[in-house]
Amino acid sequence: MENGVLDKLQRPLRDLRLSVTDRCNFRCRYCMPEEIFGPNFPFLSPDKILSLNELVRLTRIFVSLGVRKIRITGGEPLLRKDLPELIYRLNMINGVEDIAITTNGSLLKKFAPELFNAGLKRVNVSLDSLDDARFLQLNGNRSRVKNVLEGIQAASNAGLKVKVNMVVQKGKNDQDIVPMARYFKENKHTIRFIEYMDVGNSNGWRMEEVITKQEILNRIGEVMPLEPIQPNYIGEVATRYRYLDDDQEIGIISSVTEPFCSACSRARVSAEGKLYTCLFASKGYDLSHFLRSEMSDEEIADTIKNIWNNRGDRYSDERGEGNISKNRPKIEMSHIGG
Repeated sequence: MENGVLDKLQRPLRDLRLSVTDRCNFRCRYCMPEEIFGPNFPFLSPDKILSLNELVRLTRIFVSLGVRKIRITGGEPLLRKDLPELIYRLNMINGVEDIAITTNGSLLKKFAPELFNAGLKRVNVSLDSLDDARFLQLNGNRSRVKNVLEGIQAASNAGLKVKVNMVVQKGKNDQDIVPMARYFKENKHTIRFIEYMDVGNSNGWRMEEVITKQEILNRIGEVMPLEPIQPNYIGEVATRYRYLDDDQEIGIISSVTEPFCSACSRARVSAEGKLYTCLFASKGYDLSHFLRSEMSDEEIADTIKNIWNNRGDRYSDERGEGNISKNRPKIEMSHIGG
């Protein structure tokens, strides 16, 4: 394997999820509930967040270790004013094959053309319901559906490839599975349904609130028959299905009922520069300290390589085996972008 950057389970380092802010303009219940992330919540001060130059330098180091795909996350990444410049500069790094962002879509209408011109090719938009009242309840009364749909249209018009992500929760929005599937089938955008996960410590996750991959497939298949299709690449997190009556597809991310830890090649860096080797990690490794020291790129690369070589995370597998303590602390999803 290139550069020999493998973890203990022989998984390569190929994907980097780079958080550019810990702030968000939504307060979704499963991510940043308002009673916790309220007006007095201590978000990171500007001097703690990695600068544009630090983000570019760190990405270049990760690419030297084998990373080929970059996903920009948050918080809400479009709250960061220099995001288009960051995307432009990341595109200039030799070895980067793909850059995407994950966003709530509320600011896409404004920024989509600028992002495309900076070199962005793909965007994932989080949308959990087409019902306005339900969507407002889910996002903390921060945005109407219309704002997000207009952002999706603007992104598509600008030339960006759009995927829509829906986190499905029993009793909260599972009645929207079929309407969401039908709407985005008709509008020619891939939708990915995500099993509700126990990310972070503040969303009150319970297994009883999970709508499983099979149930999602059953509900959609009853009205719009599907067939499975092959993954685009090894380690793809979503299993893919295609409607029988056209070539439009959906994806399902089933890390609760069908964990995919064995193929996970993703490293995550938080907005203040901490490296997390798993979405459900309890601790991170502070890379900002090294970036702001006299260490060379090669020395930082060796540090990251050592961390990855010692990685043995398989949280979702262990959850399925019943080997996870309910009291185990985890980094909040809003801090590392999911």
